[in-house]
Amino acid sequence: MQRGWLRMWGSLLLAGVLLVITAAPGGAFGSQRPVPGPVVRAFDPPAKDWLPGHRGVDLAAAVGTPVRAAAAGRVTVARGIAGRGVVTIAHGDLRTTYEPVTAGVRAGQQVRAGDVIGTVQAGHCASGCLHFGLKRGDAYLDPLAGTDTEGTAGPVRLLPASAVALARKLAAERAAALAAGDYPGSGSGVLLNPVHGRISSPFGRRFHPIFHEWRMHEGVDLHASCGTSIRAAADGVIRSVSYDASGGHRLVIAHASGLTTHYLHAQGYQVRRGQRVQRGQVVGRVGSTGWSTGCHLHFGTKVNGRLVDPARYL
Repeated sequence: MQRGWLRMWGSLLLAGVLLVITAAPGGAFGSQRPVPGPVVRAFDPPAKDWLPGHRGVDLAAAVGTPVRAAAAGRVTVARGIAGRGVVTIAHGDLRTTYEPVTAGVRAGQQVRAGDVIGTVQAGHCASGCLHFGLKRGDAYLDPLAGTDTEGTAGPVRLLPASAVALARKLAAERAAALAAGDYPGSGSGVLLNPVHGRISSPFGRRFHPIFHEWRMHEGVDLHASCGTSIRAAADGVIRSVSYDASGGHRLVIAHASGLTTHYLHAQGYQVRRGQRVQRGQVVGRVGSTGWSTGCHLHFGTKVNGRLVDPARYL
């Protein structure tokens, strides 16, 4: 009997790959993940409706992958919008959106959690992915609410090896784009959001919160509590670790193709000049040093020494 159980578990492990997926007690919305792939871009809503941001999550999925309803509800939209297929399902005062999708359902149709509502279309990510959104009224919500970005262990799920291969392929394409200096525009995901926080103050001229005059804001402010881990936005080499009156504890990382990333106002950093770091590696902790009115991370980007809007890379 014991050997039978061992053979069964051996078969399961060969058929899939164990991935740790972290979630808070509430977990994701609904009882069904629309596609089994990992998150390739997290929820990152803008501070204001008109600012750039990411109003849902992108889940890795090859073109043609079946898309399943996250929860029971009624289909309200199942058609092409602005050149891409969209399915929307109403769940009481909440509604979920799935795109780009070739719809397999019609408006007005009732669906159950786990019902196939269509298949993933090409066009959202280079290697294919599903954008999964959640709204209450006009407010965007995180459909995977409760995900712990600090990496605390959570429940274990079996995912097919193809999901891991797809995630690796997306990571390789992102690295190639960074190396070539090929940045497709706002919301490209080429760089990791260092604190997974929303943009609370965008790049450009703004009324300075301390000096009460119009000045150039040379980066974006990312919402985060003091002590939050700051992670390297991409592979690179530490160019400088310093302190000054305006930026407080300041870090500069040099990347490929003349790109540098700049991190200000930290409690401190745990890396040194000349050290190589990897995308996602913890380099410091969020603080409120220098000219700062509260805990946050000021994140800036330059290409060959010229200021550029970080939002185009996040």
